[in-house]
Amino acid sequence: MKVLVLGAGVVGVTSAWYLAEAGHDVTVVDRQAAAGLETSFANGGQISVSHAEPWANPHAPALALSWMGREDAPLLFRLRWDPALFSWGLRFLRECTPARTRANIRDIVSLALYSRSRLQDLRAATGITYDHLERGILHIYTDRRDFAGAVEAAAVMREFGCERNTIDADACLSIEPTLAKIHPQIVGGDFTPADESGDAHRFTQNLAALGAARGITFRYGKTIERLALAGGRIAGVVADGELLTADAYVVALGCESVFLLAPVGVRVPIYPGKGYSATIPLRDDSVAPTVSVTDDGHKIVFSRLGQRLRVAGTAEFNGYDRSLNAVRCQALLDRTLEIFPDLRPAGEPEYWTGLRPVTPSNLPIIGRTRVPNLYINSGHGTLGWTLACGSAAALADLLSGRRPEAEFPYLRG
Repeated sequence: MKVLVLGAGVVGVTSAWYLAEAGHDVTVVDRQAAAGLETSFANGGQISVSHAEPWANPHAPALALSWMGREDAPLLFRLRWDPALFSWGLRFLRECTPARTRANIRDIVSLALYSRSRLQDLRAATGITYDHLERGILHIYTDRRDFAGAVEAAAVMREFGCERNTIDADACLSIEPTLAKIHPQIVGGDFTPADESGDAHRFTQNLAALGAARGITFRYGKTIERLALAGGRIAGVVADGELLTADAYVVALGCESVFLLAPVGVRVPIYPGKGYSATIPLRDDSVAPTVSVTDDGHKIVFSRLGQRLRVAGTAEFNGYDRSLNAVRCQALLDRTLEIFPDLRPAGEPEYWTGLRPVTPSNLPIIGRTRVPNLYINSGHGTLGWTLACGSAAALADLLSGRRPEAEFPYLRG
């Protein structure tokens, strides 16, 4: 089957890879000049099954209200008239019940475990490199109420197969000695030894190169304008005035998926959650972590990528604004130097912001839409890198008429 994949981020490129592996003739179209230049460019770098607790949980509404008006808040809803955000927010609140949170954790863990396994298989088969480390992910907590909530969430994740183990402050320091400065403030933590870290941008570009060598066609610099509908099916994609045709179409455009799908009657509950990152170059004598660390109270992650430290986090709901906010950028750097005062950077941080495609439940939308030959693989929120390989492999199965291995509520048309 001839398949057109729209989007060359980590989700689009992995989709193309697994579709080609399944025997399909695949073309990828993207407006950028190369793969992985938008939301996949500078994310937190974690392959984190341990982040399966969704933003929508029983504690979220009170936290969001307590942070309202704080420019450096970990989770910031900017008050503005936005019907899309209002509708999305109501759905988000419905997902905050204990029962919905538990069900969503179950589904995220199932897909994330499968995805991590597929990434490991791909790495073994291809030798792909991307500054990856297999040293686990360590969550630290400096607030006792946050820690108590994390203990409950970790227990649910263990029930569904994620080895997220609750530990004390001394064990946190033993796992990552560079936390010595903040050790007196740590009230506890949890550690998931099987989780990983790595550079999603480098992975995406290297996988695109491997895919091109195996016959995947990449059409870069092509702005996708609309889907052409005829006879209840997609007849083609108009990109820069050119009609591109295929047997099946996969929309993997992150937040932009909303605008492309709506005119053909497919409405998806995706809203942009703006995230920030700082990439800090390191000197040879820098005292920087080698285990990927999550500072849960500040919603910030730290991942070592070779001689760089990637610091990423926070979520800002402010429509499709992509501007860098200096206060939120500085908050990342300030917290980094509080935790790692001997970091000794080799230069100035490189700041970046990207729009994560967030659903109210935090579950991505994967599968066939109501239009028979139109598929979607989007809505991964903060877990695009974690879920990319599993989502792509499952999509390839669905498009090929097979049942995906991971138990997950896929779209089936």
